[in-house]
Amino acid sequence: MKVFIIGAGPGDPDLITIKGARLVETCPIVLYTGSLVPQRVIERAAPTANVLDSSKMTLEDIISILEEAKKKDQDVARVHTGDPSIFGSTAEQMRKMDELGIPYEIVPGVSSFTAAAAMLGKELTLPEVSQSVVITRAEGRTPMPEKEKLETFASTGATLVFFLSVLHIRKIVEELIPHYGKDCPVSVVQKATWPEQKIVTGTLENITAKVKEEKITATAIIFVGKVLDCHDFADSRLYASDFSHKFRKANKKRAASEIV
Repeated sequence: MKVFIIGAGPGDPDLITIKGARLVETCPIVLYTGSLVPQRVIERAAPTANVLDSSKMTLEDIISILEEAKKKDQDVARVHTGDPSIFGSTAEQMRKMDELGIPYEIVPGVSSFTAAAAMLGKELTLPEVSQSVVITRAEGRTPMPEKEKLETFASTGATLVFFLSVLHIRKIVEELIPHYGKDCPVSVVQKATWPEQKIVTGTLENITAKVKEEKITATAIIFVGKVLDCHDFADSRLYASDFSHKFRKANKKRAASEIV
């Protein structure tokens, strides 16, 4: 018996991994996170499978189901949205499984933030512009660790990615303007890859009004950084003709002619 903690991807049912899809199809118990996981992913379950929605369950309810599955020696597909390692609320479940001796395995998935970046058609790291991506959230009912305050991350100038924060966008803007400037590009992607996906682009100066106008209040990723609207950046060294690496030698003659 094993519990498979599966990342179902961001919304498009084709973005679940082959391994994840196979497990949903074959596990006798499928326990999934309610409205966050696309129904077409859950429809992969076998007709005989016990399919359960965990959206109204407590942690104790979930663990009780896993304990019963262990007694019956039944594998469980524990299906989460996106990738389980980022804001997935999986650690508390794994801690309990460790205590109870329930074996588990994490099956990674496509995160909503990488899917949202794909929908924007953007690379989040550009040479000499930003080589770091900070994944965080605005402080709300869940307090932030003291050293992870927004102004600390903002001081780096890195590309910022916010989960679970669109309701706090006004506060985010106020804290970021002193570091990034009013004209810094911002993109908000709601329900990336879902049929009802929304994309709102703007700057720190006007993004709050635009988000309000589109009535985006949940299930959105916020991106902040110069990479979102930057076309004057250096080419990476990876494909440069004068750059050698394990798989290719530098073409010195071509590099010299390019300089001339």
